[in-house]
Amino acid sequence: MPNFAEKTFNCEKELTLAVIGGKWKMLILWHLGKEGTKRFGELKALMPGITQRMLVNQLRELEAHFIVHREVYPVVPPKVEYSLTEHGKSLMPILDAMYEWGKDYMENVLEKHES
Repeated sequence: MPNFAEKTFNCEKELTLAVIGGKWKMLILWHLGKEGTKRFGELKALMPGITQRMLVNQLRELEAHFIVHREVYPVVPPKVEYSLTEHGKSLMPILDAMYEWGKDYMENVLEKHES
């Protein structure tokens, strides 16, 4: 697990953002939460612009935080699937609320001020 012992969090919200924040983690969580278990290639195809290295790193971090489960099947070629853990699933209402807030903000604030 990544070492948070050296980091001081002023509140639990900071810890939450440290675990799920960044450009790609929320998208990974969204796809796994809404569409279910995915293989690496499927996740990569769902996120144009993400590099293979970045996806590997983000998945490893989420796995280290017990948010994503990585299942390796002993077949040739290797088969690896990713899914949300119970802690990962518990983030979905938060991500749903963030989606709704962002959609509302875009429609009612940004678009009105661009005119």
